[in-house]
Amino acid sequence: MKTWLLLGMMLTVLAGCGTVPGTIVKEPLTAKPIAPVSTSANNGSIYQANNYRPLFEDRRARLIGDVITIAIAEKTSAGKAASSSGSKSGSMSATIPSIVGLPFKTLQGLGVSATTSGKDADSDALSSTNNFTSTITVTVVDVQSNGNLVVSGEKQISLDKGVEYIRFSGVVSPDAIQAGNVVSSTQVADARIEYRTNSRIDAAAVMAAMSRFFLSVLPF
Repeated sequence: MKTWLLLGMMLTVLAGCGTVPGTIVKEPLTAKPIAPVSTSANNGSIYQANNYRPLFEDRRARLIGDVITIAIAEKTSAGKAASSSGSKSGSMSATIPSIVGLPFKTLQGLGVSATTSGKDADSDALSSTNNFTSTITVTVVDVQSNGNLVVSGEKQISLDKGVEYIRFSGVVSPDAIQAGNVVSSTQVADARIEYRTNSRIDAAAVMAAMSRFFLSVLPF
């Protein structure tokens, strides 16, 4: 029974390696462009509606389905330090006076003293630094009433036996869009950036777990 239980646990852990990791990005990861409303072409002798392209057209993303490249350059650093100390001391002394007529003459004049002291000190320091640099092209999934663009997207990178996921979502102001439809992640509001992988157990950990399993069932 123990052997079958361990085997079932091993298969469950290995099966979990191929699942897609959860995400903090709640927006849809892509959106199709809105189909244009078909109207009758108002063609002239020179102007052709189907072939018209503005001479100075602004190619910045502004509609649902347009793409924007996000330059992820996030760097966070935080630190915290705290310390406390306390001390306590005390002393006590007592003597037996020499009084005529008291019994136990040999104890008269004897003195007793005691001293106690205690000290307590505690210190704690915590620091954290994170760097995330990458690029990801996302899709405009919604246009707000003030013209801001809600963007979201995902990039999957398959390396050997694992898949790495880079997901991004946020709100982009049209004024922050640079040439080539590039926006820095530091200029995105409500940004949600994540990097995850479904490779939860590497080969070394798997081999170690398998070794422990077989050693537990072998008779020697």
